[in-house]
Amino acid sequence: MSAPSIDVRLVKAGATKIRYPAELLGDDGTHLAVRAPWAAPGGRDFGFVRFEPGDVFTEHYWRNRWYSVKEVRTGAGTLKGWYCDITRPAVLAEGGGEVSVEDLDLDLWVSADGHEILRLDEDEFEESGLAVRDPEAAAEAVSALDELERRAREGRFTELLTL
Repeated sequence: MSAPSIDVRLVKAGATKIRYPAELLGDDGTHLAVRAPWAAPGGRDFGFVRFEPGDVFTEHYWRNRWYSVKEVRTGAGTLKGWYCDITRPAVLAEGGGEVSVEDLDLDLWVSADGHEILRLDEDEFEESGLAVRDPEAAAEAVSALDELERRAREGRFTELLTL
């Protein structure tokens, strides 16, 4: 018996950036987990990691937290690391067929061994003007990034991923 399907929708600056189908792994009412293959066409080299066709993402979304965490593995199952998007809390569509998050530009990368922890796109976040348009959301975003980085540095990062 296969797991139920759900669409994941990432919104940025009011427009859908990407939408893709995923396998629903679980939902406790606050924390939702899905699994999906790399959804973009071709690969993407970030310099510190390369995402490519065949990679599998186990993605964690929360309705009460300002981030999502994506565990990234090769198709053979080797852990690459965790890519964390700072987002507004996830919204599950009525009927449960789609989970949607709004990307707030900040990101965090944690390597598989936990030794490389990188704050990403802080310049994009500043340029977005969120701090002027919505100072409360900007403060939540920075706080979420700080929390994830602190957890990663303390070795408590993967505690988040238990459903």
